[in-house]
Amino acid sequence: MHTEELETTARALVAPGKGLLAADESFGTIGRRFSAVGIESTEETRRAYRDMLFTTPGIGEFLSGVILFDETIRQSSSDGTPFVEVLKRQGVIPGIKVDEGAKDMALFPDEKITEGLDGLRERLAEYRQMDARFTKWRAVITIGEGIPTDTCIGSNAEALARFAALSQEAGMVPIVEPEVLIDGDHTIEQCFDATDRTLRSLFNTLVRHRVHLKGLLLKTNMVIAGKECPRQSSVQEVADATVECLLRAVPAIVPGIVFLSGGQNDIQATEHLNAMNSTYKDLPWELGFSYARALQDLPMKLWAGRAENVAEAQKAFYHRAKMNSAARSGSYSAELEKAA
Repeated sequence: MHTEELETTARALVAPGKGLLAADESFGTIGRRFSAVGIESTEETRRAYRDMLFTTPGIGEFLSGVILFDETIRQSSSDGTPFVEVLKRQGVIPGIKVDEGAKDMALFPDEKITEGLDGLRERLAEYRQMDARFTKWRAVITIGEGIPTDTCIGSNAEALARFAALSQEAGMVPIVEPEVLIDGDHTIEQCFDATDRTLRSLFNTLVRHRVHLKGLLLKTNMVIAGKECPRQSSVQEVADATVECLLRAVPAIVPGIVFLSGGQNDIQATEHLNAMNSTYKDLPWELGFSYARALQDLPMKLWAGRAENVAEAQKAFYHRAKMNSAARSGSYSAELEKAA
């Protein structure tokens, strides 16, 4: 295992002022998002949409990496340039989602286990040849009556650790993503407890599997009340609870933590990240972003599947990435939104 190369890539992915674009939506997910804005999901519309995002001028100023889907890493820009090369020319590191989705966990109602370990070593070798330099695996943790169970948390931690070990063996930085879902009426305190339990189990398991912690990144949820909770937390409450939880559970040796937006809107995701970075200046790890909808929501609506809308959609995408870049240093403000 080339630990120095893994560490270099991991640090580059959380370079100051930069974050990740999660463009790894499955066929089902992007189909639902396209349908909501009146776009038919076909191989060509998915290709054209990603082409619009990846060719946005200057995006490498704010993005360190892009997480691709299997279909996308095999596709090319309208001029025939493979997407991997398009990204590299922008100074952006290409990565790949390698899990095969969360499925119902047998005998554990309302809980999920992520599949995709079978044949993973061979798939990783292919992706490495295609110049992917990092990987991602998502686990789903649900809060509800009597859940999450220790069995669900432990089983997903085991899968994440096996994925991480195989990724490092293949020379790619693993992004381990345990997501405690925002769905439900749970309180911020319940989210704190579930996130704390999940992260403690994850890192204990990673260590048992001999995963090199300086050569991976954590992608996780913010500690936040459920969407149906009667009392929604303030921006500062989310920032304080999230950082406190991470300080308890995430080893200082990990180079960076990149947050998922997890159902937050684009402004909320930026405000929460900004509050963490403006309040806490001496954290052991970088706090960054790995957003999908919080970067893409408005650009997708503006694009609407029409070539004549590309420039306007790219402008919105560039702006959203720039706002989150500012949040990386705690220098974001509402005035910056208005200055666009």
